[in-house]
Amino acid sequence: MLRERNFSGYLSGQLLVAMPSMTDPRFERSVIYMCIHNEDGAMGLVLNKLMDSLTFGELLEQLNINQNRADDNLRIHFGGPVETGRGFVLHSSDYSGEGTVMMENGVGLTATVDILRDIAEGNGPRESMLALGYAGWGPGQLDDEIHQNAWLNVPADEELVFDDLLDTKWERSIAKLGIDLSLLSGDAGHA
Repeated sequence: MLRERNFSGYLSGQLLVAMPSMTDPRFERSVIYMCIHNEDGAMGLVLNKLMDSLTFGELLEQLNINQNRADDNLRIHFGGPVETGRGFVLHSSDYSGEGTVMMENGVGLTATVDILRDIAEGNGPRESMLALGYAGWGPGQLDDEIHQNAWLNVPADEELVFDDLLDTKWERSIAKLGIDLSLLSGDAGHA
């Protein structure tokens, strides 16, 4: 039996926040910046989980990029479980390079090595978040997960996207909706 879908809103440029009932450990308490969400599927970057196995300096070394002015405090995020060897930089709108895609809300996405060189040379964006991998959904898959009460969506703002307070990003994202966490239920149709 086909289930009618009435979710028509696309979430590009917004935050996707995992509900407390999320059972997939890769996405438990995740906050995801939605880069693309349309009829063909969805792609986003997890904002609040780090890669423990690699530093920015080590990444630059692997890519043979000069590290003279590199900000070694730049942390590498787990962007999601898809293509974990592929890098993405989510950044403020003051930077634009070859391959940069600007989102509706003034956030840019660049997936070329050039942005890493620019960051290492001190010519990168004012704000940035480097991620390896991404979260991806096929056509209609994310819409179905939203209907199953797995995700909330929240308007993105620069602080939530770029700040380093990863331990509280999930709670702050939900609080932006004015929702009391203790009242959230994992069952669709219940509060």
